[in-house]
Amino acid sequence: MARRGTPQPDAVDLMLEQWRRERPDVDTSPLGVFGRLHRSFNRYQSQLTKLFDSYDLSMAGFGLLAALRRLGAPYRCTAGQLADTILLSTGGITQRVDKLETAGLVRRDRDPVDRRVVYVELTDKGLALIDEVAAAHFANEARMLSGLTQSEQTQLAKLLSRLEHSLDLAEMHATSSAE
Repeated sequence: MARRGTPQPDAVDLMLEQWRRERPDVDTSPLGVFGRLHRSFNRYQSQLTKLFDSYDLSMAGFGLLAALRRLGAPYRCTAGQLADTILLSTGGITQRVDKLETAGLVRRDRDPVDRRVVYVELTDKGLALIDEVAAAHFANEARMLSGLTQSEQTQLAKLLSRLEHSLDLAEMHATSSAE
């Protein structure tokens, strides 16, 4: 059940008040969004790290295992496809795969026709671990959102999607202005 009530003033409210006092000529209202987004992300990341640490897994390792798991059986793809999926360089993928391979969670498999192509595949141990961790992860995220109603969660997800689009537009504008 969601806890209702009015949130108490927080550190961002204090910063906004200080800016209004010191620089009333500057619109600092974006701090209300980005300050809270930043603070929320840091707290979210801390909770994720605690959970993943309890499974002796890094956030990056979880991301790689989750990407393979989401593909469905046979839970494999090339390192290049994996890099594209989780938005990393192939060098970054290599380091992560090395660690997960050492732990017995993934294996590399060369394509028999084109030996330059290397597949990364979940092992049975990796599949069992990612299924266990994913269940705990999503339960943890649900707990973190328990102060919001389902309707508020849906609304927030839509607003964050719009924010991401707004950031895309700002980046495009900045890039075109720089040219």
